[in-house]
Amino acid sequence: MAAALAALQDRVRTTGRDPSTVRVVAVTKTFGPDAARCAAAVGLTHVGENYVDELCATRAAAGDLALTWHYLGALQSNKIARVLACADVVASVSRAKELEKIAGSDRRPPLYVQLDVTGASQRSGATVEEIPALVSRARALDLDVQGIMLVAPVDPDAARRAFRLTRTLADDWGLRECSMGMSDDLEAAVEAGSTEIRVGRALFGPRQPVRPLA
Repeated sequence: MAAALAALQDRVRTTGRDPSTVRVVAVTKTFGPDAARCAAAVGLTHVGENYVDELCATRAAAGDLALTWHYLGALQSNKIARVLACADVVASVSRAKELEKIAGSDRRPPLYVQLDVTGASQRSGATVEEIPALVSRARALDLDVQGIMLVAPVDPDAARRAFRLTRTLADDWGLRECSMGMSDDLEAAVEAGSTEIRVGRALFGPRQPVRPLA
């Protein structure tokens, strides 16, 4: 794990950026609590999960670690309360009604709005045109909206355009966090100004076919 993290930091350095300026969110999806423990052991402090059941179970099984837990998956109305109970950061808000539910909760963690530039029906996320209204509504509800999360298109050229667009949107709206870049495209994201990369395979290896919960 230490070698994998060092290799990841070397990839960031190739962009001209100092690795200390780019937060690594270790995505433990399918890897289970041992991955979270390994992340903490090498000094990482942020981990992410895509499924609320896995988030809550992995967090509980990992023990009392000094980790910040990010929820990265699509928000379902009937599961928002569980997400809020288990996540320290909700990184995937894409609809006003989700903001309303978060604002009505006793626990209101920091959040990112999720941007989708593909228009694909299976993708979660708000459009470019919807981002300003979402950020404005979050602020009107006194929510701590900190940034934008992007899952980029697969095509490298389209991904670079999306990274630049996301950075511009964040700057225009005074959002300090740009969560963009994953195992396969992190260099382009970091070059465009990412503040946070979400990495699973580059740290832990190939994903497991079954998501372990203990």
